[in-house]
Amino acid sequence: MKTLALHCAPLLPLFLLASCGGPDAQAAPEKVAAKAGTGPVVVELYQSQGCSSCPPANAALNAIADRSDVIALSFAVTYWDRLGWKDTFADQAYTNRQYAYSAALKTDTVYTPQVVLNGTTAIVGNGKGELDRAVASAARLGKSPTITADKGSVTIGTGKGSADILLVHYDPRSQLVSIRAGENGGRKLPHKNIVRRLIVLGSWSGKAVSFKLPAKADAAWASAVIVQTKKTGPILAAQRI
Repeated sequence: MKTLALHCAPLLPLFLLASCGGPDAQAAPEKVAAKAGTGPVVVELYQSQGCSSCPPANAALNAIADRSDVIALSFAVTYWDRLGWKDTFADQAYTNRQYAYSAALKTDTVYTPQVVLNGTTAIVGNGKGELDRAVASAARLGKSPTITADKGSVTIGTGKGSADILLVHYDPRSQLVSIRAGENGGRKLPHKNIVRRLIVLGSWSGKAVSFKLPAKADAAWASAVIVQTKKTGPILAAQRI
């Protein structure tokens, strides 16, 4: 299939050049020992059930979804819904987040599949080998500021900088979705760690601060807190809670 990109500018409407895909596969990072830090690597996959290029990336993310050293999150975007199949998990907020990354990382395009690691590095991520190498070479997050959850609230400890505090509710269960139209029509696609809610709890400016945690709509959902510098910049800390 011809590989195409969805070009964008921040805050401007999306426009479609042809069918789904993205830039030609980028050279994968060399496999090296994980760098300084003892926290996880945050792996965000941007994908769509309506994109024929996405199933290999979904499979690659599914393969690392349960690793303790990774917080793997699958964000379903909306812009390929126009190809004939409306993604059952997509949310405009996730599309907006990918656009924000495009501006922050100066990629000039949004595309699927796309993987962002720790808010600092973007790759295509459409193969297990590529994703494994990228995770292996990504810097493990530090634990400053600390993230502590207790009795329905979360506390962000002291540190340097300023950031947004994000709460992610995601579904860790494996789900097989039957696609009935569009580029993947007739296929059954497995999904895991699908993001169901992305909530901005508030801001942090270096001083300890606590936030009340909203209830999950489904008790089976898992949760993670992400401390991310403003304007969708580098992630400072993250933790499952």
